[in-house]
Amino acid sequence: MIQTVKCISPIDGSIYLERPVAPPDAAIAAAKNGRAAQKHWAARPLEERIALVQAGVAEIGKTTERMAIELAHQMGRPVRYGGEFGGLEERATYMAGIAETALAPIVIEDSDAFLRKIEREPHGLVLAVAPWNYPYMTAINTVAPALIAGNTVLLKHAAQTLQVGERMAEAFHTVGVPVEVFQNIVLDHDTTSALISGRHVDFVNFTGSVRGGQALERAAAGTFIPVSTELGGKDPGYVREDAELDAAVETLIDGAMFNSGQCCCGIERIYVHGSLFNEFVEKAVALVRGYKLGNPLDPETTLGPMAHVRFARTVRDHIEDAVAKGATAHIERCAQDDGEAYLTPQILTNVTHDMDVMREESFGPVVGIMPVRDDEEAIALMNDCQFGLTASIWTQDTDAANEIGRRLETGTVFMNRCDYLDPALCWTGCKDTGRGAGLSVLGFHALTRPKSYHLKKA
Repeated sequence: MIQTVKCISPIDGSIYLERPVAPPDAAIAAAKNGRAAQKHWAARPLEERIALVQAGVAEIGKTTERMAIELAHQMGRPVRYGGEFGGLEERATYMAGIAETALAPIVIEDSDAFLRKIEREPHGLVLAVAPWNYPYMTAINTVAPALIAGNTVLLKHAAQTLQVGERMAEAFHTVGVPVEVFQNIVLDHDTTSALISGRHVDFVNFTGSVRGGQALERAAAGTFIPVSTELGGKDPGYVREDAELDAAVETLIDGAMFNSGQCCCGIERIYVHGSLFNEFVEKAVALVRGYKLGNPLDPETTLGPMAHVRFARTVRDHIEDAVAKGATAHIERCAQDDGEAYLTPQILTNVTHDMDVMREESFGPVVGIMPVRDDEEAIALMNDCQFGLTASIWTQDTDAANEIGRRLETGTVFMNRCDYLDPALCWTGCKDTGRGAGLSVLGFHALTRPKSYHLKKA
């Protein structure tokens, strides 16, 4: 019996698409083909690889309306937001622009006596395991720099967004990237682990759950295959006494609720200086009450369903746990809340760090808001978490933001913004967020290995 993976649409619970899972022998064959093609791909001039990647991105850009509709069906994001091409293009374009410099040899000495230098070599075959929440943008973070650097890519996309991997491969193949150089493949967990433990791939990039990251690291144990992980977060925002309040409310609440809260770097907890707390909460509640929960295919909808019923169940559990322990829920249940994928967005106060909603990743449209006395209390609470992806500080004092940022256990510090991935900066984290280096110059360094040359001349 052929094993398949089904994408259940959050719109109505129907099967949107179904694909057969590659059996182990087919997966190993695909990896073998990718490795065989890699040397030829890496031998092509850098500018040629860059041009092909840019052409592939442009090809994806021809179908943005289709992208938005397909994403609505697969993971519930409203069509009014237009898909993900803007972010995808920004990231790929930046990486293409810095490639020549980032991959250039570091020449230590070039004299009559010696040539001493460090070059960057591609790892070989990169296995990219991409998530469903921002399926194009997270995939391109690895796909574009990996191909530009001379690697071949095996892309395994999440079951919820199977179509995205197909569309990306289709676009890149259309513009001339060889099929063996960029392959999309449907895998189950066991076969994915077997590809790693059997050393059929040379580098792994995984974005997803802590449990998934642990499974891949276990598969790689003893193989010395590099595993780069980004495993989500419980990202905090801190509103200092001198913050511009309206901007803080608008941006932080959007950071908590956009994409139905399904963002790795979304805001999941907010700490507000006591002097601003009541006004912040009042404005935040008014803002969320203005959202329209509904069918993501309706252009009037501002908040779609969560991608899967089980994800919504986790959020409901966190809310119920918090309320049972004394939290106050401020948003009345929406008429469209069906107890399944369609979930009322929620703001909670009277929350403490004894509640799951303030410590565990909710990954949904809920945020807890706590008053704090000063920077010291805010820093302690922001660090009181097993995740460390981003943190957002709202203040007019850049020096204070710098000082607070140095004390935060996080991968990125924002001031007066949040929920954004700057391709010029390293996308990284600490603690249970995992370890890795995406985008920026360091992204190219992660996707290549250094090779040193010490050449003594005659």
